[in-house]
Amino acid sequence: MALAIRDVREHDLDAVLALNNAAGTGILATDLDRLRYLYDIAHYFRVAEQDGRILGFLIAMRQDTDYTSPNFRWFQAHYESFVYIDRIVIASKSRGHGLGRIFYCDVQSYAEVRVPLLTCEVFLEPRNDQTVLFHGTMGFQEVGQQKMEEGPKVSLLARELPSFPFVRERYLEHGGLPKVDWLAERHRPMDGVGAVA
Repeated sequence: MALAIRDVREHDLDAVLALNNAAGTGILATDLDRLRYLYDIAHYFRVAEQDGRILGFLIAMRQDTDYTSPNFRWFQAHYESFVYIDRIVIASKSRGHGLGRIFYCDVQSYAEVRVPLLTCEVFLEPRNDQTVLFHGTMGFQEVGQQKMEEGPKVSLLARELPSFPFVRERYLEHGGLPKVDWLAERHRPMDGVGAVA
């Protein structure tokens, strides 16, 4: 059956949590309360599904999100407008088949019509050369490093989105994006109750 990349649904959270916590040292473990918080605030939270199974997910948010991650806060202090990739996880049996690239292309298509930068971080302790190389081939460049208070040293990465100036000049400065489904924002549970959309 075909692979589908779609917005997460609340009933997916248990499967997403299991994937997250089975990912190993490259992803910080979490709990259901923290994951539900990310579900509520994330601008982009999509899963890859095939034959009813969740094979991976990616969570990202924009610069105006009330999020306490020290790496997100670093980008807030240094850049005015960006989409921050908080985490991506691919199930171990699905790795090496291009699903990470599919997710990064998908989140880029979300970001490039809204902001000039796509940002993320990779762990330097323990260093994973495959992850560092992957981000380099996707056009990311290191813009800083920091040691997390209760975690590893990270490389802070950013990628300029060259299509954004065109979108800004053509659409964002003249009434906004067209009202089509593929450009619609994800409905976030926090929308309308204090979160910044």
